[in-house]
Amino acid sequence: MFEVILPDGNKIESEISENWLSFIKRVIGEGLAKAAVAVSINDKIVDVTAEVESGNMSVITMKMPEGVAIMRHSASHIMADAVQKLFPGTKVTIGPSIENGFYYDFDSPHRFSVDDFEAIEKKMSEIVKGRFPFMRKVVTKEAAIELFTKMGENYKVEIIEDLGEPFVSLYYHGDFVDLCRGPHVPNTGFIKAFKLMSVAGAYWRGDENRNMLQRIYATAFPNKESLDEYLKMLEEAKERDHRKLGADLDLFTFSENVGGGLVLWTPNGGIVRMVIENFWRKQHVRNGYNLVFTPHIGRSLLWETSGHLGFYKDGMYNPMDIDGEDYYVKPMNCPFHVMLYKRKKWSYREFPFRWAELGTVYRYEKSGTLNGLKRVRGFTQDDAHLFCRLDQLEDEIKRVLDFSLFMLKSFEFESFKLFLSTRPKEYVGEIEVWNRAEGALKDVLEASGLPWEIQEGDGAFYGPKIDINITDSIGRLWQLSTVQVDFNLPERFDISYVGEDGQEHRPIMLHRALLGSIERFFGVLIEHFKGAFPVWLAPVQVAVLPVSEKHAETADKFIQKLVETGIRVKLDDRNEKVGYKIREWSVQKVPYIVVIGDNEADLKTITVRKRGGEQETFTTEDFLAKLNSENFNGVYY
Repeated sequence: MFEVILPDGNKIESEISENWLSFIKRVIGEGLAKAAVAVSINDKIVDVTAEVESGNMSVITMKMPEGVAIMRHSASHIMADAVQKLFPGTKVTIGPSIENGFYYDFDSPHRFSVDDFEAIEKKMSEIVKGRFPFMRKVVTKEAAIELFTKMGENYKVEIIEDLGEPFVSLYYHGDFVDLCRGPHVPNTGFIKAFKLMSVAGAYWRGDENRNMLQRIYATAFPNKESLDEYLKMLEEAKERDHRKLGADLDLFTFSENVGGGLVLWTPNGGIVRMVIENFWRKQHVRNGYNLVFTPHIGRSLLWETSGHLGFYKDGMYNPMDIDGEDYYVKPMNCPFHVMLYKRKKWSYREFPFRWAELGTVYRYEKSGTLNGLKRVRGFTQDDAHLFCRLDQLEDEIKRVLDFSLFMLKSFEFESFKLFLSTRPKEYVGEIEVWNRAEGALKDVLEASGLPWEIQEGDGAFYGPKIDINITDSIGRLWQLSTVQVDFNLPERFDISYVGEDGQEHRPIMLHRALLGSIERFFGVLIEHFKGAFPVWLAPVQVAVLPVSEKHAETADKFIQKLVETGIRVKLDDRNEKVGYKIREWSVQKVPYIVVIGDNEADLKTITVRKRGGEQETFTTEDFLAKLNSENFNGVYY
């Protein structure tokens, strides 16, 4: 006898021995049975061929993220099958689903390239059309090792030996077998639309001392329309790639002589960064923050106390010897802010404290992970740390969330999704304080009216957090803002305040970032605007082009008016045709181009070429008013 509780609360009792697919057909209907990819039973996802058991059950289809992930992982098995059929001697390793797709790592005598993709995709299509069932078989560890040893699959043998489990599961489709926990789609015919994307190198188990494997990336979607839409987005993303646009618009650069992952900001990029940082500082002052500045290095004792040398040393650079002591360049700003707190005794009346810093930090990233501005080794954190009493926590979190949304909306991001990461299995701090902190975060999220999800157990060991994801102009999600509760550092550094009762109490510490890092945010911003920054952010807001030398004086007078108003302007008096200069400045995505010729001699009216090619005639005063309005973007900065 078993009892299955359906999502609507209905309970089904039965003595029939059957699998989930049969159960769904019998109890719910043929339509859902055809769409079923897997089943969730008591929050565990299993194959539809698994035996029915008691508990809370729901059907997973390809309309759900979990269903798409299962389908993509199943597609990785099909790709591995196709590759081994086409390229004998290829050994398989792992093939997980990832965001927007999947990959498989191969050890093969054949050197894969995009030229192989058509043949692999054709073979995959044959396997898909075969509608081979995915069949699960549980065997002993010893039996699995014997099987894969005979097959010459030494990577699978190594994985099994490291599992430390007496039994493992294998998945078969056709004549292909793989070590896998599953689950999988019912048969290969569920893979409707797929495409191989790229080839890259990947060390076995991420260890640069192990074999270099070949990783084939691919993607799969529930239907061709979704795949086509995704591929179209990728093409648009290529055109928006901040690395390409950064070079085209001369915003930033890197130098081998300086070192990988260390950004050199050009005058154009420097202007945009200055505007962003000025806006950031002034908004922080308006929102009750105090700005602080801390050193780039600190004694090893600081990092030992904070715990960084214990759990983050791989991300830190080797120490430098100063006066016989080890000093480290900082990977984070937080220990310095804690030391600012410790400089004196505080009273409960003085809380909260909001200390913000644009602090440059340095973290070791492997060269293969560096990615333009989005993954660098030296970057400036949009950082702040708040110290408050427990009874102030909810108000402070709400203030941070409101401030984050204001900042992001100021840069024309309008779509947000929030995530709450809760207590993991291992944590520090008192359970009552954790519960209250998580409750405060939930209350703020509920009140926000924005879509949000709980990521159970995904919080750091030292506290729960909220992450704010933005959607950019082509629909991609980026995680930028974070507010993180920290019960660890106050304990490690033994910070306290004198409460109303005259006793010492531990304050609550919040880590908070609004934009993330300036470098990564700038990269996202370039791609969001496709390099066509709004007027208030554009490095050059107006390009002035005199037709000939006789118009130079008029152009200078016009430029002087712009400069006095605070507009960033460039004079282009090169001995080139006006049409050529217009094209060049258009490529640079300058918001406005003004040509000064005979018709503009008195500067009463001017013809302005807008970004995109449209022209409009303004009086000089009206154009200046328009510029000033757009330059301040409707917000104080």
